Amino acid sequence: MFRVGIVGCGSISAVHARVIHDLEDTTLVACADIRLERARTMAEQYDCAAFGDYLCMLDEVKPDAVHICAPHYLHPDMVREAAFRGVAAFTEKPPAIDTVGWETVLRASELVPVGICFQNRYNPNIVACREILKSGHYGALKGIRAFVTWNRTREYYAAADWKGKWATEGGGALINQAIHTLDLALGFLGTPDVAEATMTNHRLRGAIEVEDTVEIYLRRGNVPALIYASNGYSQDAPVLLELHMDEAIIRLEGDRMEVRSGNSIRECAQESTAALGRAYWGSGHPACIEDFYRSIKARAPYANSPAACDVTMRTLLTLYNQCHLTLNGSES
Repeated sequence: MFRVGIVGCGSISAVHARVIHDLEDTTLVACADIRLERARTMAEQYDCAAFGDYLCMLDEVKPDAVHICAPHYLHPDMVREAAFRGVAAFTEKPPAIDTVGWETVLRASELVPVGICFQNRYNPNIVACREILKSGHYGALKGIRAFVTWNRTREYYAAADWKGKWATEGGGALINQAIHTLDLALGFLGTPDVAEATMTNHRLRGAIEVEDTVEIYLRRGNVPALIYASNGYSQDAPVLLELHMDEAIIRLEGDRMEVRSGNSIRECAQESTAALGRAYWGSGHPACIEDFYRSIKARAPYANSPAACDVTMRTLLTLYNQCHLTLNGSES
């Protein structure tokens, strides 16, 4: 039985707590938040200890693992502090917002098991698509395109003082909303030879420092991958990810998959558990978290280890470091 703590008791932590509670091999023993009342609310629900300081939680409770659901900029230091104490760490995305932070996470993973919550890798339609590509049934991959059109308002950013700022969120539409789609596209594409982006702020000028819209061009060999993401839409629409193969078009939208080959269109319904939390978070959290503890128990590599996420993180940071950024009518 793994004794588990949670750091950060905001909205996404409720998903982690539910999964930890439901798994056979894990039990939630403590939670921490600088707003102690939030930690107490979770503690009452799951009959565990509440702390206002995560270091006190680590030192007093000595959990086997900790789930990090705190603001982005805190993730690397929290992973490091857990690792120094011999505590395995499972962190929400992004695991870091800069290269220094990412190197910290990589070093920590040499001491203890570290997992990253790229839960959409476990979505049934993504797993099925990965198997199709592996089989070579429809030939080689020729191109990828993806669209993330969601809705984030000024009120969304005003509700959390760390969001919408370079120093604490690390970016906007890309690092927070489209990071999963970037990760999936790179999983199909592989390490890109070219990674470029243009970032703009259309809807939220004056409200946030970071981008609300990003256009990305990736290329490996002769295979391009195009990603468009914006927080300026009217709703949180299902993410569209499409793969162009020699002999087919594979279209993933939400939890559905459609294969178009020749004159035939085949709908491939994938069994999927109901999403925990918001529907657009996907349904992969239980499988992603369960696999983390399975890998620890079996002393086996974890599919979402820092090493397995290195291409995504280095591409993400490259895009932010070299992008053509236009915000508030000025260029930087």
